[in-house]
Amino acid sequence: MAEKASGGVQSVERVFELLELITDAGGDVTLSELSSSTDLPLPTIHRLLRTLVSLGYIRQLPNRRYALGPRLIRLGEGANKQLGALAQPQLKILVDRLGETSNMAVLDSDMVIYVAQVPSLHSMRMFTEVGRRAHTHATGVGKAILAQLDDDTVRGIVARAGMPTPTPKSIGDVEELLADLKLIRERGYSIDEEEQELGVRCFAMAVPNAPTPTAISVSGPVSRVDENFADKAVPILREAAEAISRELNRT
Repeated sequence: MAEKASGGVQSVERVFELLELITDAGGDVTLSELSSSTDLPLPTIHRLLRTLVSLGYIRQLPNRRYALGPRLIRLGEGANKQLGALAQPQLKILVDRLGETSNMAVLDSDMVIYVAQVPSLHSMRMFTEVGRRAHTHATGVGKAILAQLDDDTVRGIVARAGMPTPTPKSIGDVEELLADLKLIRERGYSIDEEEQELGVRCFAMAVPNAPTPTAISVSGPVSRVDENFADKAVPILREAAEAISRELNRT
């Protein structure tokens, strides 16, 4: 019985290893690419992929590449809702203490997806719809997440997703982005300087030790979210990020 249990756990580990490798590769890979990225025997990879394809968690494309399947969407949406609900109390504290809209986002393939928001009480405020996807390089949460990754991974993400420039202040060059990420790593938080929307500034911070790359932010009009706001916001953001991290890692 113990041997069967152990084998079952190993199979589950192998399945998730393959799913994560496909995700890290941008969502689709060849069989040979998978084989070169793992120590699993080729017949084992092929057997697991066939099972995942039959269940709808993986698709085999006409060009024989393997891509993430539609059944994962439902699982991801459910997980995002739970993650957003877990973070909601801390996001509310951010709004209560800082007066501006707070958001939480996670890395979803090569984009960020907003999973929770608590709006400011101000009539003029930043609003981002929960469930909205955005490019990583042009958002505070996205840059906070990218700063947790190595430069080669960042290059891969923006190469696949592109670098559109929503405003004249958006970063449209990967080398400029990497220089900005270096500053973010040094100071511990990112700034969206009207890069997503003119007139809006955002301060964001990664959630440490999150199971998936995650960040929280506060944003509002530049008339209110200024240098003095940053001095107050950064320590409060850090407290919230650490509190969310503790909740996520609670056993």
